[in-house]
Amino acid sequence: MRIRIVGAGAMGRGIAQWAATAGHTVELCDARAEAVTAAVEFVRSMLERAVQKGRMSAEDAAAAVERLIPLDDPWAAGPDVGLVVEAVREDLGTKAEVFGRLEEALPATTVFATNTSSLSVTRIAAALKDPTRLAGLHFFNPVPLMRIVEVVPGAATRPEIPPALTAFVEGCGHRAVTVADTPGFLVNHAGRGLVTEALALLEESVGEPADIDRIARDVLGLRMGPFELMDLTGLDVTAAVIDSIWRGFRYEDRLRPSYLTPNRVTAGLHGRKTGRGWFAYGPEAPGPASEPPVTGDAGRPVFVHGAGGRDGDAAALREALTAGGAAVEAGAAPSASAVVLVPVWGTTVASAVAAHGLPRERAFGVDPLPPAGRRRVLAVTPAADPAAARDARAVLARAADGGDPYAVSVVRDTAGSVAQRLLASIVSVASSIAERSLASPADIDLAVTTGLGYPVGPLAWGDRVGAARMLELHRALHRSTGDPRHRPTRWVTERAELGLALTDSGTSPADCGDGAGHEGGDAHGRGVGTGAA
Repeated sequence: MRIRIVGAGAMGRGIAQWAATAGHTVELCDARAEAVTAAVEFVRSMLERAVQKGRMSAEDAAAAVERLIPLDDPWAAGPDVGLVVEAVREDLGTKAEVFGRLEEALPATTVFATNTSSLSVTRIAAALKDPTRLAGLHFFNPVPLMRIVEVVPGAATRPEIPPALTAFVEGCGHRAVTVADTPGFLVNHAGRGLVTEALALLEESVGEPADIDRIARDVLGLRMGPFELMDLTGLDVTAAVIDSIWRGFRYEDRLRPSYLTPNRVTAGLHGRKTGRGWFAYGPEAPGPASEPPVTGDAGRPVFVHGAGGRDGDAAALREALTAGGAAVEAGAAPSASAVVLVPVWGTTVASAVAAHGLPRERAFGVDPLPPAGRRRVLAVTPAADPAAARDARAVLARAADGGDPYAVSVVRDTAGSVAQRLLASIVSVASSIAERSLASPADIDLAVTTGLGYPVGPLAWGDRVGAARMLELHRALHRSTGDPRHRPTRWVTERAELGLALTDSGTSPADCGDGAGHEGGDAHGRGVGTGAA
């Protein structure tokens, strides 16, 4: 296919490299001729580097460069152009003007695609005489390496265009997900669950950014913690995306921004690109702060109380501590010297102390989520005895069979602890996307694992925990905090009650015949059904 790419910046040249390498003839153009020249040279250098690293042959690289055609005039006639991909700056007026001029120059059969990341595809298309020919095709930077593309039909897009774009993307070696034309599309929307909840935890002084990041990496298995991620992306960019999506979904509590970000953005604390964000960067910056050493008495007796989570959580913790050589007490109540560990699930240690008469100075919370790495989390209340907390930390650090000790993070008591709240928010936001039919469950999980690098898709992650237990967590968080951000979604509630997996689309009215459904969309213009693939 012959493709015209309008815009030769970072995204345009990346798309050009990707498409030319896949065998397509690519016309690359820009309002600035020098940008096209620079882009072609950049693509050539990237392909030469790929040859040097043995990732492609010299012949294939030369052929790809031959397929890349610099175009002096973006508005030149192109009777053979089958697809235009626009990658100009994120401005509605600019994009509308580009497509308006292209509509005059190219045949009615040419499909138009915008690479917008934040603007409404429908609003861009509305400026055309024929808005049915345009859809979103949202790539991620760097295009050749980020192997996921969002296909976004607008409200008027012809139904045959999204499947055709999906086939084009997958024919070039990337994965495509179909998502409704809503704020943030899919990847940016789904990614709000992690960062908004991390900011909420920081607002509540549950832990410092480094503490929350360590737990996200070592308990949840994320490659980067949320604060590291914000520093890499740029807090100015992250805060703008959070605010845009929150406003776009009419101030949905689940997506609520933090009061912490505006002043930091104004102060220029954007992250790596400014040398300082949540952490400091550069040659003069101090290294990451080390965790305090474990100094308590690992031989102090420990009593595991089962009321904060489930009996199975308490039994599993007793077994793990016993295997590590801890002096685990039996019986119905702790001795006068024992530290008390309470596995919590969406609740606080303080509530367990009040409900069960536990010794407030010696009672601590433990997160029962199985850690991805060697880290456990200890939650302390304002009434805790610091010496007892140090001893509890030492007990939790013990490992079975003389293995490497566990790292133990100490955080403030909060409903559900850090990892539970992060996971609950990740699953909740993904579930809200699914229940609104903005994307299929399979596409949600694919987009998040490929686009955000999560170890598992959010819905599949919830299934690992279990739909019923995720519902229990969401209900407990909502009840404990009163915060509507934790309100259980219909998606999780129904699947827990019906014994379905969170990844199961289930039966829709459209599956039942009699014209009950709307193939390919609905009256609200969402454009994607829960069964879309």
